[in-house]
Amino acid sequence: MSIFGSMKTAVSGMNAQANRLSTVSDNIANVNTTGYKAVSTAFSSLVLPSGAGNYNSGGVSTTVRQAVSDQGDISYTTSGYDLAISGDGFFIVQGADGVPVLTRAGDFTKDDSGNLVNSAGFTLMGYPWGSSAPAVVVNGFDGLVPINVLGDQKLEAIATRTGTWTGNLKPGATVVTDAAALPSANGSVTVPPATSPTAATNNTQKYSIVTYDKLGSKVMYDIYYTKVPVAPGPPAPPAGTEYQWEMSVFRNADKNTTGTSSFPYSSAAVSVKTISFDDKGQMLSPPGATITDPVTGLTIDLNLDLSQVGDNFSGSGNVDGQGANSPVDITIDADGIVYSKYDDGSTKPVFQIPLANVPSPDLLTLMSGNVYSANGKSGVTVTGFPQTSGFGKIQAGALEGSNVDLAGELTEMIESQRSYTANSKVFQTGSDLMDVLVNLKR
Repeated sequence: MSIFGSMKTAVSGMNAQANRLSTVSDNIANVNTTGYKAVSTAFSSLVLPSGAGNYNSGGVSTTVRQAVSDQGDISYTTSGYDLAISGDGFFIVQGADGVPVLTRAGDFTKDDSGNLVNSAGFTLMGYPWGSSAPAVVVNGFDGLVPINVLGDQKLEAIATRTGTWTGNLKPGATVVTDAAALPSANGSVTVPPATSPTAATNNTQKYSIVTYDKLGSKVMYDIYYTKVPVAPGPPAPPAGTEYQWEMSVFRNADKNTTGTSSFPYSSAAVSVKTISFDDKGQMLSPPGATITDPVTGLTIDLNLDLSQVGDNFSGSGNVDGQGANSPVDITIDADGIVYSKYDDGSTKPVFQIPLANVPSPDLLTLMSGNVYSANGKSGVTVTGFPQTSGFGKIQAGALEGSNVDLAGELTEMIESQRSYTANSKVFQTGSDLMDVLVNLKR
C-alpha cells in the first residue's frame, strides 16, 4: 500500500464531503426560495487495480442530483398574480436575453409595462387569445408572447351577434284565444287600448335580456311566453295537441311608462316565434329565433333550448358582445386562461398560459434565477395546456414553496462535518507515517 495513495484517498474524501456541504449550504440558503428544488450529493467509489499482496486505495467521486420532480408545499397568498403549479409541468419564462427557459417560481408581479415578471426578473409567457381559443405548439415555444396585465387600455365595444336562451314553459298556463290579447298584437300603439293590457299581462310570462349595440351601449329586450291555440304547421304539432307557445320579443326602451303594464309598446315586436312540444315536453320547432332591430341595426341569432315539463316558468340567456369598458385587472383559472376584467365586472379571455415538461425533469440544467433548460439527458421539451396530457393545474393566489427538508439538511451537515474530520485524520496519520519514514535516515 502506498502512503501517498492513502493520503490522496483522504483528500478525495475531504473534497467529496466539501461538495456535500456545498449542496447542504445551497439548500439551507434557499429554504424559503419560491419553487426551489433541493439538490443532494451522491457518492461513488473509485477503485485502482491491486496486486495479490498489496492494496492500492482509490478514492471517491461525487455527483449532484436534483429533486426537481418532487412537489413543494403550496401556500396561499393575497396576490392574484402569484401562481403555483399543482402537479407536473413548468412555467415558460423569458429572461432579458429573450431565450425561453422553465421555472416553478410563480411569484409574479406586474412591471411598469404591465408584463408579469417573477422575483428573478423572468417574464411569464403565454399564447394570445384571438377570436377563439389558442392552439398549443407542442414541440417548441413559437407563438408565445409576454402575459400583459394592462392590455389595450382603449375602450372596446363588440356588438351582440349570437346568444342562447334556455328555459321551461308552464304546461298549466291559460291559453290566450283572443288574438288581440297576444303580446305580438299589442306591441303597436294602433291596437285599441280596451283589448290589450289586461289579457296580455295576465296570461304571459316575461323575462329580459341585455345585449350590446355596435357602440357598446346596452340594449335590453323583453321576452314574453304566451300559450296560444294550435296554428297550422310546419312543423306540425303532435296529434291531439291543442295549444302551442308564442315567444315574442320587444325593445325594452319602447315599453309603456305609465300604469302597471309594459304594454302597449311603442314599436312592434322585433321577433315572434311559434313553438310546439312533443308529448314528453321536448321542443319540436327549429331551435333558432332571430331578433331584428331596425333601431339599433342589431341582428341577433338566438339558439333556443326550451322545454315544457313540471309546473314552473323559467328563463335565462347568454349573449356575446361587450359594452364599452376599460380593463382594470386580470383573473387566471386552473386551465391557465387569463381573463381581462372590465370596469363593469364583465370578463374576456385574453391569454392562455401553457406549461412545459421533459421526460426526465431531475436531469434538467439548473441556471441562475431558479430556472432550468433542457439538455440531451433530460429529453425533448413538450408543451401543453394545464390539466391536459398529464400536466398539472394552475392555482392563482398561491405559491409553491421550496421542497427542502431543513431538519434533514442539518443532519446532513453534521454527518458531512464528521466525515470530513475523519478523512482529515487519515491524511494526518499518513503525514505522520511519512515523517517516521523520513526520520529513518537520521
